[in-house]
Amino acid sequence: MALQKKIACIGAGYVGGPTMAVIAKKCPDCLITIVDINQERIKSWNSETLPVYEPGLNEIVKEVRGKNLFFSTEVEKAVLENDILFIAVNTPTKDYGVGKNMAADLQYWEIIARQIRKVAQSDKIIVEKSTLPVKTAEAMETILNTGSTIHFEVLSNPEFLAEGSAIRDLLEPDRVLIGSRETASGQKARNELVEIYRAWVPEDKIITTNTFSSELSKLVSNAFLAQRVSSINAISAVCEATGADVHEVAKAVGADSRIGNKFLNASVGFGGSCFRKDIYNLVYICRMYHLPEIATYFENIINLNNYQQQRFVDNVIKSMFNTVAGRKICIFGCAFKANTNDVRDSPALTVARTLMSEKANLVISDPKALENMKSELGDPKNVQFIEDPYQAAKDSHAILIITEWELYGKLDYQTLYDSMIKPAYLFDGRNIINRKSCYDIGFNVYSIGKESLIH
Repeated sequence: MALQKKIACIGAGYVGGPTMAVIAKKCPDCLITIVDINQERIKSWNSETLPVYEPGLNEIVKEVRGKNLFFSTEVEKAVLENDILFIAVNTPTKDYGVGKNMAADLQYWEIIARQIRKVAQSDKIIVEKSTLPVKTAEAMETILNTGSTIHFEVLSNPEFLAEGSAIRDLLEPDRVLIGSRETASGQKARNELVEIYRAWVPEDKIITTNTFSSELSKLVSNAFLAQRVSSINAISAVCEATGADVHEVAKAVGADSRIGNKFLNASVGFGGSCFRKDIYNLVYICRMYHLPEIATYFENIINLNNYQQQRFVDNVIKSMFNTVAGRKICIFGCAFKANTNDVRDSPALTVARTLMSEKANLVISDPKALENMKSELGDPKNVQFIEDPYQAAKDSHAILIITEWELYGKLDYQTLYDSMIKPAYLFDGRNIINRKSCYDIGFNVYSIGKESLIH
C-alpha cells in the first residue's frame, strides 16, 4: 500500500503516544513518527514496557510499531520530512511571573514553534493537540508566518481523552473537534485532518469550528465535568450532616433526563493533569478580559475540590482520636483514577502529605502507580510502597481507599481486618466497598456522603 500522508507528533506523553498509535492502526496508509527530546521516554516506547499505562495501548503499539509507527528523538528530522505536525508538548501552569499558578506556561510551545520555523523547508499543517489558551493558534501563526516564504496553517484539534479509557475514547470518540481559520487555506488544511479521522470516525461526529471556538471548547468541557464532580461532592457534605445518603440523592437527581447520571459519584475529589490546570487557565482568561465574576465562579470549582480532599483527611485524623502520630496508615491507591499510572494532582498526594506532616507512618499500595508516587513524594523515611494490598495493610490502624481500582472492591476484608491493629478503621474515599459487610466484620466504616458506621 502506498503511503499517502507523512505525519509527525512532537511530544510522546499521555496524549501524543496513544493518539498517534490509534491513528497508525486506523490509517495504515499514513507514516507516523513520534518524537521527543526525552531519550528515556523514547527508549521506553521502543521497549516492551511502555511509559504510559492505558488498557489496550500495549496491544495497539505492538501491532503498528515498526510498520507505520516509529519513535525517535530526532525532532528536526521529523519537522523536515513530514507534512502534518501534531504538537502534544506539555503546557503546565506557570509557577512564576505574570499569571503565576493560573496561566498556562507556553514556553515549550513557543520553542517548538520557532524550531519548526527554523527547520522547515516546505509548507506545513500544524495541529494543536495540547490544551492551550484561546488564541494560541493565532500567536503561533504569527511566529511561523511573519517574514517567512513558507506557509504554515495552524489547526486546533483538542484531545478529549479520559485517562484509563483513552484507547476506547480514541477508537469510539463522542466527537472529534477541528478548528481552523475560515479562509480557503484554513479550510483546505482542515479537510486534510478531517480525511484522516474519517477513516474510522462517523462524519456526524466530526465537528468543525473556527479556531477560537475549538480552543475554548476544550477548557469549557473540562470545567463542566469538574463542576459536576464538585457539585455532588458539596452535596456529600450536606448528606453527612443531615443523614441523607449521597448515592440515593445522586440516583434521584441523575434520573432527570435533563441532568443525567454521569459524573455524579461522590468521592475524595478529582485529580489528574487536566481539570485543575484547564480551569485555572479559564479563570485567567476571564480575568484578562475583565470578567471577574465569571472567574470567581469557575475558581470555586477548584476551591470546593481542595475543601473535599482536606475534609476527607481531617475526618481521618478526627476519627482516630485527633492524632495519627506514630500510627500505621495504609493508603489503597495513589493514581488519580483507576486504570492509569498517572499520579499528577492525585488526591492521594494531598492525603499522604497531610498525614506525613502529622507524623503518621504510611504504607501506600497501588497496582500501577507506585513508581510515580515515589517520584512525587521523594521516597521519605516514614513512607513504604508495597503493591500487595494484604501485605500493605498488615499491622495498620486504618485503610484509606483513594483510587477506585476494581480490585479494592473485591478484596477479602475479613482477612484484612484480622491482620490489623484494633480498633480498625476503613475510610472509603470512593464508595466502592460493601460498607455494611465491613462493619459487620468489625471495621469502623467512614464513607463519602453517608452516615458513618461506628462500633
